[in-house]
Amino acid sequence: MSDSPTHAPLKGPARIEAYLKTLPDAPGVYRMLNDKGDVLYVGKAKSLKKRVTSYARGAVHSDRLMRMIADTAEMIFVTTASEIEALLLESNLIKRLKPRYNVSYRDDKSFPNILLREDHAFPQLLKHRGAKSTKGVYFGPFASAGAVTRTLNTLQRAFLLRSCSDSVFESRTRPCLLFQIKRCSAPCVGRVDEAGYAELVREAEEFLNGKSRTVQDELARQMNTASDQLDFEAAARFRDRIKAMSHIQSQQGINPTTFSEADVIAAYQQGGETCIQVFFFRAGQNWGNRPYFPRHPRELSTAEVLEAFVAQFYDERPAPRAIFLSEDIANRELIEEAFRLKADHAVEIAVPQRGEKREIVEMALTNAREQLARRTAENSAQRELLEGVCELFGMEAPPKRIEVYDNSHIQGTNALGGMIVAGPDGFEKGEYRKYNIKSTELTPGDDYGMMREVLTRRFSRLVKESGEDEAKAKWPDLALIDGGPGQLSVARAVLEDLGVEDVLLVGISKGPDRDAGREHFYMTGREPFRLDPKSPVLYYLQRLRDEAHRFAIGSHRKKRSKAIGANPLDEIAGVGASRKRALLQHFGSAKAVSAASLADLESVGGVSKTLAKKVYDFFHPTG
Repeated sequence: MSDSPTHAPLKGPARIEAYLKTLPDAPGVYRMLNDKGDVLYVGKAKSLKKRVTSYARGAVHSDRLMRMIADTAEMIFVTTASEIEALLLESNLIKRLKPRYNVSYRDDKSFPNILLREDHAFPQLLKHRGAKSTKGVYFGPFASAGAVTRTLNTLQRAFLLRSCSDSVFESRTRPCLLFQIKRCSAPCVGRVDEAGYAELVREAEEFLNGKSRTVQDELARQMNTASDQLDFEAAARFRDRIKAMSHIQSQQGINPTTFSEADVIAAYQQGGETCIQVFFFRAGQNWGNRPYFPRHPRELSTAEVLEAFVAQFYDERPAPRAIFLSEDIANRELIEEAFRLKADHAVEIAVPQRGEKREIVEMALTNAREQLARRTAENSAQRELLEGVCELFGMEAPPKRIEVYDNSHIQGTNALGGMIVAGPDGFEKGEYRKYNIKSTELTPGDDYGMMREVLTRRFSRLVKESGEDEAKAKWPDLALIDGGPGQLSVARAVLEDLGVEDVLLVGISKGPDRDAGREHFYMTGREPFRLDPKSPVLYYLQRLRDEAHRFAIGSHRKKRSKAIGANPLDEIAGVGASRKRALLQHFGSAKAVSAASLADLESVGGVSKTLAKKVYDFFHPTG
């Protein structure tokens, strides 16, 4: 149940006390809001009444909490059946709302896994993200897509399992390149039968389940047998597979012997900032690690930050059977029980004190300390660069958000605009945007018209968001335009039309012969100028411009490749890979299929009259 907030002039303890009359002595979650409706804090309580009383009656609080209480204009409450439910709801709301006074961090939602499919006679081995809806065996999580890719490449050499899609598998008439370089056993063309391939699948499963020694011993036995029989070619194949497996193990670093499945989470704090390292261990193997830098009030202790992180980290992902921490947390048993209910298996949260487990926790802690030191150094250098940008362009303060715009096309085709974003924390790739050029009135290759459309769409949206929900609007302090005075003039006209006055526009163009280091800068009311080729600020601005160019070119290439590979037959329901192949082999091209009569379509082998009618109607919608 919830208590709907009502607008009132009261703020602070007096406003909070007004809620006490109706609050139950029951577990639940509360939200504290300021007079603008922004969520300041989300908390859970075993007793909502007692917790809110402590805020209203002037209990001893830190300066941080006193500021939070003073800003509170409204509260929202949700009662729950238990404290565990309150914990789960609190974690979910913090991740979604990211309140100012809570610990929060940028979440990747899902980690990549390796999937061994079981819905095909010749299972495919592939990288997988998201819901585990495909029938098969999942191995993971891995810390990054790069870790999965490296492991998959080596698994291909070790077990020769196919990675191609079903449509490619069905259309092969001869072995592909992967077979030639000994990364696939070519089941698509019968180079291995179903029983032989099943044996490879069994070995891969055992290896990924931690039975690597058993698999290697078996392959070594087969290698020796082949060598004794003077079948040196077969022996060499077994040798190469053993080497590939050894390569995976050598890349994994520490592989524990005292536990099989666990996440190791270590937190290190310095200067009011915290780095948390998460190491993933599954099937007795190290599947990578990743650092996190949660945002939190500086006054919080390492243990408080660690507890909040752990609760949120497993909000949308199942917890492993063991979680080893670098230090203890206050609500450890409550969190264990919450994780057990979600994962449907026992979850142990422990702080190892000795032995191998402690050594691995110390290793994670060392990584966290070193990562935080690197980040602190990088942030210091970044601040200096932004201060240099501020001084160079005559800004009142260092920019917190820089947007850089670039366009890409080939003779006007597949035209696309790109926007990248940078700030105090470096490139903010989650804020990048691409704009497919929609105008039909532009002359192909009209760079000025493309820039006008991109900037109009971007800043029109900002103006609209500022009117509807100012918190959503993310205004740049500085907009860099890849181009000279012409592009700058277009950008200035767009912002003037929209009434935007507080965004600094700067054009940046390559110098003679497009030499890096000889860039010209253009600003309204100032003569074009250049910087010292050795200037760190120039190097920083070049990086911004080059990143925008990379993003625009990459997005353009994806768009062009998609257009080249598009086939209208893919849009017809019921036309799968085999029927598409039959139609193309019969008629020679999709264009010929579109011109075929209904009778001709019905004559194609494997195409029923019903499907032929679907295909015909697709290309002749008025017929």
